[in-house]
Parts: sequence; C-alpha cells; structure tokens
Amino acid sequence: MFRANLTAVVTALCMAFSAHFNPAAAQDRRVPSSPAELRLSYAPIVQRVQPAVVNVYAAKVVQNRNPLLDDPIFRRFFGGGEQQEQVQRSLGSGVIVDSSGLIVTNVHVIEGADQVKVSLADKREFEAEIVLKDSRSDLAVLRLKDTKEKFPALEFTNSDELMVGDVVLAIGNPFGVGQTVTHGIISALARTQVGITDYQFFIQTDAPINPGNSGGALVDMNGRLAGINTAIYSRSGGSQGIGFAIPANMVRVVVASAKSGGTAVKRPWLGAKLQAVTAEIAESLGLRSPTGALVASVVPNGPAAKAGLKSSDLITGIDGQAVDDPNAFDYRFATRPLGGTAQIDVQRGSKPLKLTIALETAPDSGRNELVITTRSPFQGARISTITPAVADELHLDVDTEGVVVTDIGDGTAAQNVGFQKGDIILSVNSQKIIRTSDLEKAAKEQPRLWRIALVRGGQQINVTLGG
Repeated sequence: MFRANLTAVVTALCMAFSAHFNPAAAQDRRVPSSPAELRLSYAPIVQRVQPAVVNVYAAKVVQNRNPLLDDPIFRRFFGGGEQQEQVQRSLGSGVIVDSSGLIVTNVHVIEGADQVKVSLADKREFEAEIVLKDSRSDLAVLRLKDTKEKFPALEFTNSDELMVGDVVLAIGNPFGVGQTVTHGIISALARTQVGITDYQFFIQTDAPINPGNSGGALVDMNGRLAGINTAIYSRSGGSQGIGFAIPANMVRVVVASAKSGGTAVKRPWLGAKLQAVTAEIAESLGLRSPTGALVASVVPNGPAAKAGLKSSDLITGIDGQAVDDPNAFDYRFATRPLGGTAQIDVQRGSKPLKLTIALETAPDSGRNELVITTRSPFQGARISTITPAVADELHLDVDTEGVVVTDIGDGTAAQNVGFQKGDIILSVNSQKIIRTSDLEKAAKEQPRLWRIALVRGGQQINVTLGG
C-alpha cells in the first residue's frame, strides 16, 4: 500500500514538473488519475501571475448643490451659499499587460475619475493616467506615471481555444480586502444575453467573483490571461457562482490600439444591420434550428455591399468559426485585424456561399461632436451628427440621419430633463435638426416653450417643456 501511494506521488510530481516547464504538456486535458494528483497545488501559477495583478483606486470630486440655490428669491434673502464638495471613490482591479506599466481594467471602475491610483502586489502605489477608454467593450487602459522600471506582465492566451470545463483562476481585490485568488472552471463560452456591453460575448465561470474583482485577471493553467473579470450575476451582491469575463482576444484589440497611440479603438465596419433568427424565421427559412445572423439591410457602397452580401442572407460563420447569433458575429468581426479580409459563410436560400469582405473602418467625417453649454434643456448634452461610424457605435439603423445624444453630463439640465444617450433629436420648435450646428443654434434661443421631437428606441416622442 505504501509503495503504491509513493509511486502515485512520484508520478504526480513528475507530471506537475513537466507541465511547469512544458506548456504543451500543461494543455493536456484529463481527469486526475489518483488521490495524490488531487493534492497538487496551484501555488506555482499564482506566484508567477500574482505580481501582474493590481488594485485600482479611482476618485472623483462631485458638487453637492442645494436645488434651492437655483431660486433667485432664495438667493436674495439667504445668500448664494457655497457648494459642498464630496469625494466619491471606487475600487477595482487591473492587470499589467506590458512591462512598461500598461494596465487593463474596466471602464466602470475608473469612469469619471479625477484621480487614479494603482497599488501593486508588493504594496507600492503609483499615480496612473488614463490612456484609452472603450465603453463599447467596458475596457480601459492605464499607464503608470513617473516610472521607467520593467514590471511583470501577463501574456494573452487565445481565448478562442478555451473549452467548457477548463480550470481557471480569478485574481483581484474583492470587497477591498486585498488581493485574493479563487479557482473554478469555465462554465460556458460565448454568453451573448448578458446585457453588459455592446459586444455580448463573455466567458462564464464559477470561480468566485465579487465586487472589487472588476478589471482583474482570469488566467488559465499556463498562467496566461484568458479574460478580464467584469460582472457577476447575483441577487445578494456576492458571488453565486456565475461570473463573466471579457475574452482575451477582445482585450488584445483594445491594448493594441493603446500601444499604437490611439485614443479610441478602431474596429472593422460591416456596413449592414443584422437581426436574430427566431423560431418562426427559422421555420420560414427551412432551418433545423434558429441559429445564425440574418441580414436585415445593407449600406450602399459599404464593405458588405461590395462583398456581395444581400438582405435576407443568413450569415452562419466567419473565418471557419460558427456564428450562432448577431452578437457572436459582432464579436468575431470586431476582433479581426484591420487592413485584411475576412471570409464569411452565407446561406442564400438553399445555396451556401463564401464571401470575402474587406476589414476597414466606418466613414466618420462630419461627426462635428460638441457639448451644448447654452442654458436650455440640452445643456450638458454631448451631441454628434450621425455618421456611419456613429450609427455603428450606437447600434442605430444603417440609414439613420440627423443628430444624436452621445453622452450626458452628471447633474446637468439635459440629465434632469430626462435626455438619454442614443436619443435622436428630430426637431426643436418646428426647426428640423440635421447637423449639430442646427441644435447648437436652436439651444441659444430662449423661447417660452420648447417643443422637441426625438426618437428613442425606434419610437418617436414629442415633448413640451417650459422655457
């Protein structure tokens, strides 16, 4: 009995030693063959990757203004008063992805921050600057300030090669208690109905993830970055075994844009609107199951049109990878490198086709983005003329024209009135709004009533506000 156990232990240690120095061996997937193997430790992986995972502290100053100060009679009798400042703080995690001090975290961790600090695993703290924010993927890139040393960084794995059942480790700063490691497996891949970001394509894991883990690392058994932990499904605020991570292949795209000096992520533009295949549509098309992305409309002279894609075509794959729904296609397409081509599999009627589409960015000239500063219901709204690039970013119909709200300032008149990101302004006091300059001019007028027509979620809304 003793010899049998000793043999199992020696065998297990040899296999662990081999996997540590031979990444190919570590990729072998198998069930543990003995009790001794169950006593093996993740410590070598943790020791290697933990120094590259950091804590991110963000702070912003907000003004607590008494609404009575807006009343001139109140100010006359009680004075103007002073606005009280309050510092709001948020806590999250991040991952060093370049030895120069480049860090990836979530946008929602540092959103609106006036100051960002990063604490390393060795307790040292650095000021950090925001290099790039990509709200569409909820990823942000930071750079450590005033340092020239080389930092430990994680390499990316190919997240398309991950499989359900693979063991993963989640590392971050849950609830602010300090750096913590949890382990679990990949529960599902390509989750597209989560509703967190524009690109609905997440790794689901049962590795415990809690508030504060956002922006932290999900690593594989080779110690490579498999994803960035970003959200949990919870009814209590704590982990309930369902966590979501942004795949490493999307993170790689955002980091590459930051390294190249870009302030925004540039992605390929399809030039077509896609819709999900329902059970009814699948039946009408003679499909066995409701999968794929149905082409609803195509922009004239866009990449899709030039490739020969037509309305009612069914996209079933891209570069040999299956496409289950429009969200899956959006993710696959967005992670393709610009400048080349992609091959998409299409079902047109009963005929399968392969089309080659150019990977190029959407035209963006004429955006003319600006913030309305004039005292009006639009004060504090950032607006843009709708270009193909803007329509793509906000998921508007490909033929949409006019002016759209792209952001709303906190505590502004536009926010208080109820404007939302994505609102399309059609007219103000019967004046048609085509360009941002039209709305800027209309906002400078001081009418007694504001009659505004807008589109929200495909529905036209008419509102009247007092001047």
